[in-house]
Formats: sequence, structure tokens, C-alpha cells
Amino acid sequence: MKLSDSEKSRLKATYGEWAIVTGASSGIGLELATQLAEAKFNLVLTARNEERLLEIARKLKTKSIQIKPVAADLSVPEGVKQLIQSTKGLTIGLLINNAGFGTSGPFGNTSLQNEVNMLRVNCEAVLSLTHYFTQQFKKQQRGGIVFLSSLVAFQGVPYAANYAATKAYIQSLAEALAVELTPFHIDVLAASPGPVDSGFGNRANMIMKNALAPAKIGVPILSALGKQKNVVPGLLSKVLLYSLRTVPRFVKTKILEQVMRGFTRH
Repeated sequence: MKLSDSEKSRLKATYGEWAIVTGASSGIGLELATQLAEAKFNLVLTARNEERLLEIARKLKTKSIQIKPVAADLSVPEGVKQLIQSTKGLTIGLLINNAGFGTSGPFGNTSLQNEVNMLRVNCEAVLSLTHYFTQQFKKQQRGGIVFLSSLVAFQGVPYAANYAATKAYIQSLAEALAVELTPFHIDVLAASPGPVDSGFGNRANMIMKNALAPAKIGVPILSALGKQKNVVPGLLSKVLLYSLRTVPRFVKTKILEQVMRGFTRH
């Protein structure tokens, strides 16, 4: 899928010259970065793997855009500060909060350090970056923020309890800021995809069945920014969400228990 020329023009005119994409080395982050590069955004791309980032920067860079790769670990405050410092002097108009990872399995069997690191990447880093760039966007009286939520954000999910809780935080934060920041001409979007075929499953120790390709996710997300507060990108995501819409919350949790049992290797 590709953005239409009219959508490319709308995004560039609305949000300006520079966009930040966190977690840009693979999956949804890479797809969003690719689409934004084709819309002629200058990009600040961040991920932990410097070699991979430099490779992506070389592939995306053209004569008409600049790419600034920033290898940073967002699970530590120094990594967040490094990313913010790298944007000094740049007119950032769009923040894509994509970086994140998951864990799976019985909660008592997981590594506490991994669970804490996940909270830092999925929640604390997102909070810090959003707070900082919200101040910039208010001064500019324009901006856009995309939060990567998930279908697991809407109920408890056994065997991915902490991961689902981090996405519930993201969903709640995005929905509130979408209202609060409207008077400042700042558009906020919560994107809630279902399973996506990316590096997520390997790191979370999950077998992702019937997962969506990242190429099916990027365009619906960017096309919804500035028009909607929430988007469920991809046909599979919509089917999964709407099939559970009328089910009581506790029943959803039981259903997702069975789904997660199928996904995990535990």
C-alpha cells in the first residue's frame, strides 16, 4: 500500500518538515518511516541497532530529504535524552511513538528486569517524548502525535498481562491528549493493530499466527492522522475487534487467554 499524492501533500502541509519515528529499524516503524520518506519528510529515526539504522538511512535518503539516524536505548533516561538532544535546531512537526516490545508467558515465570524494561520503553519513554514535544508543538501551534496502541489494550490479557497493561496506558493517554491538545492544533491518534508480522513475536517469545504484514498497517495509520482519534488498521484487526465488541469484558479476557495460549511457546 502507498499513500496517495493528495495524502502525502496533506501530511506535509499539516505537520511540516521533520518527523521522528521511534523503533524505526523494523516492522511498523520501518513501514511508517518509508511512507513518510516518500511523502518527503525529513526524518529522525531511532532504534538500538546502529548498523541497521545506518543501512535504512542509506536506503531512504534522497536528494530532497534528510535522514538523521540516532542509535539510542529508550529503556534508559540517557537514551531518551540523547534522542531529544539530537533534534535541537530541527522543526519537528510529527512524533511517531512506535518503539516497544512485549513479553509472554505466566507472569510469575517472567524476568522482572524484562518487565521493568518493557514499562520503560512502552510507557516511560513515550511519556517523556510526548511531554517534551507537546511543548514544542504548542509553541508552533501545530503538530501530530501517533501512539502505537494494540487490540490487547481494551481488556486484561492472561499470559501477556504486563504487555497488555502497557498498551492500556498508551490507549488511555492518547485518548485523553486527543481532546486536551485539540485547541493547540495538535492532532493525536491511537493506532490499535492486531498481530503484526514483525520482530515483535521473536522478542516476545510468541508464535504470531495469521499476522498482518506491516505494509498493510502504515498507510491506514497515516491516513487517519488528523481525521480520527482512533484507528484499527488492517482487515484482520477490525474483524478481531468488532467480533468482541458486544462481549462482556471478563469474557473477552477469557477468550484472549485461549488466544495467548496458542501464541506462546510456554
